[in-house]
Amino acid sequence: MTVDRTTDRRRGAVATRQALMSAASALFAERGYERTTVRDIAARARVNQALLFRYFGSKQALFEQVVAGEGRRHLRRTPAEDVLESALRGLLAQEAGDAGDEERRHRALDIFLRSAAGGEAARVGRLLTEDYADVLATLTDADDAALRAELVLAWLLGIGLSGRVVGRGALADADPDRVCALVLECARTVLEKLPAQP
Repeated sequence: MTVDRTTDRRRGAVATRQALMSAASALFAERGYERTTVRDIAARARVNQALLFRYFGSKQALFEQVVAGEGRRHLRRTPAEDVLESALRGLLAQEAGDAGDEERRHRALDIFLRSAAGGEAARVGRLLTEDYADVLATLTDADDAALRAELVLAWLLGIGLSGRVVGRGALADADPDRVCALVLECARTVLEKLPAQP
């Protein structure tokens, strides 16, 4: 029986890339862009750090792929009317396990919040938030749909900043279901196509 070494190498490359992206996603969410090193990412992925440069070119390029990939995957898999609640629940989750399995935890906005101070992180975050704002703008027929979407997104990011990054006060200790109910009720006055809560 002949072993197809090319196929084995491709599988290995795909697995290595995925391990690096998963490790980077977790570390960027925990520490932010600046405090996450290439060495940390490689160690968590259990690969040589040279492979990060081989597959991504730089930490910045990996960061962009992680954030853009997570954000776009979330927006692609989630109906527009559920994006706000889904993103909000992801930001309110105190630990990865709180939001269900890793595939359901949307870290893109969380990573952006923890990394926004850096130049590259801020640029990538702007692109990410534009994608979210575009989706939220579809939830209203108002002439100022873009403004409404950006206001709701700013509120969402403020909630994430207060609850996840600062981590103190009533919001940090609040029941995520209660926070979601209150936020969605208020957001419905701006984005009228948001579904009513049961």
